[in-house]
Amino acid sequence: MITVQNTIKASVEKVWELWISPKHIQNWNYAFDNWHTPFVENDLKVNGKFKYEMAAKDKSAGFDFEGIYTKVEKYSLIEYKLLDNRTGSIYFEDNGNHVKITEVFDPNETDAVNMQQMWCQAVIDNFKKYVENN
Repeated sequence: MITVQNTIKASVEKVWELWISPKHIQNWNYAFDNWHTPFVENDLKVNGKFKYEMAAKDKSAGFDFEGIYTKVEKYSLIEYKLLDNRTGSIYFEDNGNHVKITEVFDPNETDAVNMQQMWCQAVIDNFKKYVENN
């Protein structure tokens, strides 16, 4: 399992909304400045589908991150299962004027675990910057 986390200075309501809203996801969901998320589909409910198209801005590489939600507890927990059957959980810990967000997930078998952790931590770091600046 890989774990990434960050503490965000914002209300849990704001953190939740910016985490789940496709228009916001497109603005923070990337690990490197030369990548972006040109398309997001997000139906946040049990058995709802999500799909994030991740791509290099120069179109040299890309992939889809997609699956279904298996558990949703508003402002608290999101659990998911990817198309390749890997699973993950995102925890939102409300501490009043800040929220600790922790994502735990199964690594893929093709990329080095430390690289996957670095990429996902960069995404969580981008999310923190986005929330605190909007």
